[in-house]
Amino acid sequence: MSPDDLDEIRQRRLRELMQSQYQQQAQAQTQRSMQEQQLASQIKIIIGQILEPDARQRLANIRVANPEFARQVEILLIQLYQAGQLPKQLSDEELKKILERLRGKKKETTITREEK
Repeated sequence: MSPDDLDEIRQRRLRELMQSQYQQQAQAQTQRSMQEQQLASQIKIIIGQILEPDARQRLANIRVANPEFARQVEILLIQLYQAGQLPKQLSDEELKKILERLRGKKKETTITREEK
């Protein structure tokens, strides 16, 4: 075999390895995406059981404004539900109380202007 033949074989093998790696990454990404969709679907079903329609709408509005906070609220509600601490569906008022506790009291910032 000539050096050119060996170089061509190496190049072909490298392309094959790169293509195989790309396919594996694509499959892993597809699998992660499917798992995320299943998780989101399960969360939606459980939240539907936990919250009354008005409270679900409030949570949807929060999700638009602050998705991370909405996810935290959903996880908390599911944990409370699974622990048996939510005996009935939460109303909008009850959800508001939970949200207030989660957000805590915001510090009020005041700016005073001193004139010389």
